[in-house]
Amino acid sequence: MFTAEHIKNAHSKVKSGADFPMYIKEIKAMGVTRYETFVKDGRIDFFGADDHCVQIPEKYNSITIADHANTEGFKSGLLDHQQGKTDYPTFIAMCANTGIDKWKICMNKMTCTYFDKSGNIVLEEKIPQ
Repeated sequence: MFTAEHIKNAHSKVKSGADFPMYIKEIKAMGVTRYETFVKDGRIDFFGADDHCVQIPEKYNSITIADHANTEGFKSGLLDHQQGKTDYPTFIAMCANTGIDKWKICMNKMTCTYFDKSGNIVLEEKIPQ
């Protein structure tokens, strides 16, 4: 089973959104089936078979998430990040400012789904393989 150290090692290779597909491939090979990232503080919960769960604790002080999602602003910022134009802290700030509360990655469907504070889906997209 994967550990927090395995996850952290894989994540250390990610410099921008352009590196995301390789990161997903690597953690999927470790046995991660899904995970949730919380924009507010950077906590990430990773799940695997047989209810295996690894939590990566908060990465930064709590930030405020906008009350309402700005879908178009988010899509624009996400595209910039996926093209390698922004680093992770800039991406997180953009998510908070555009009302993204968290995202969920599903390895079986190879999707990334972004949610607002009310739990509504703002965007779901396929992860490139």
